[in-house]
Amino acid sequence: MATTRAALTDEDIRTLVRGATADERAMAAQKICRAVDREGISDQDRARAEDILRVMAADAAELVRRALAITLKDSKLVPRDVAMRLAQDVDSVCLPILNFSPAFTDDDLAEIVRLGGGVQQVAIARRPVLSQKVCGAIAEYGVERAVEAACANDRADFAESSLQKVISRFEKSERVLAAVAYRNVLPMSVTERLIELVGDQVRDHILSAHPVSPETAVALVIGAKERATIDLVDQAGKTADVKRFVAHLNKHERLTASLLLRALAHGHMTFFEWGVAELSGVPHHRTWLMIHDAGPLGLRAIYERAGLPARLFGAFRAAVDTFHAMEFEGADTDPSKFQERMVQRFLSQPQPVGRDDVDYLLDKMDKLARGARRDARSAA
Repeated sequence: MATTRAALTDEDIRTLVRGATADERAMAAQKICRAVDREGISDQDRARAEDILRVMAADAAELVRRALAITLKDSKLVPRDVAMRLAQDVDSVCLPILNFSPAFTDDDLAEIVRLGGGVQQVAIARRPVLSQKVCGAIAEYGVERAVEAACANDRADFAESSLQKVISRFEKSERVLAAVAYRNVLPMSVTERLIELVGDQVRDHILSAHPVSPETAVALVIGAKERATIDLVDQAGKTADVKRFVAHLNKHERLTASLLLRALAHGHMTFFEWGVAELSGVPHHRTWLMIHDAGPLGLRAIYERAGLPARLFGAFRAAVDTFHAMEFEGADTDPSKFQERMVQRFLSQPQPVGRDDVDYLLDKMDKLARGARRDARSAA
């Protein structure tokens, strides 16, 4: 190896092969790797250099193999078979090679992701550049930490289908969903799916950084306002000044039919009474009598006086009837039980109502069912 002998001696190579201690061989290995990687060499000398690297990769001492992996981690000189051997080594040896080495093909990396453990997957996920094929393998087989690392890697080229796969596999992982949400570029289908799963802070980032359809943006804004207002309703239910609260909402045009219906679904009858009184301009005591009138006309009359939409009357009727029935039966007025009874009664109503409100109440029933299943599993 004429071009490397200026930097190396026969003694270096003999020490590499026959050194008495691992430390001696590791020092020789490091010197050889640096010299070989630094010098321009002929094809013949390159073949000899590769043979030397194979000797290092087979050394029994981890220290020697680690010296090879660290020194040549991003070198183009490392032959593929040596890189593949090191990739299957212990963590201290495989990680530098998997993180940086250009010796691997995309097929190699995808196969390592499929068959390797989480440590190897994370190392690959953090490489400077990841192709769609490798990203697809990580989306399909990667552990949570690896998927999070890949999604946080802006040089990772994820296909739309791979991102959808990530969301499907990790829809309950806040860390993975946030990593996806904070990518520089996202397809619209991914952003619109994400916003249903992430928290308010990440949702705000998505809306400001990624494209969504106008319909989705409007629905999000309205939904966020109503979620916030329901929280306020819960707080107002613990105070005596509900009248002032509903007046404030009405002043800011937030005392809507949808809000009143959703408040009823949470069992806030007092809020509903004061809300209808505010909208209708009828004193609360008279509004109370009309809402709770045993006859069929009182609720409808005050409902119409309040200017609430006729298409939603069946839903309000179901909620009020459920409230009365549970009071008469002396049934448990736990909010979740009330919601379940109200939704069931609502779904049996013959009157047509808006699809959005049906979807909302169905969603409430689904959540109640999931909660009941969780309680049953916990009890078991």
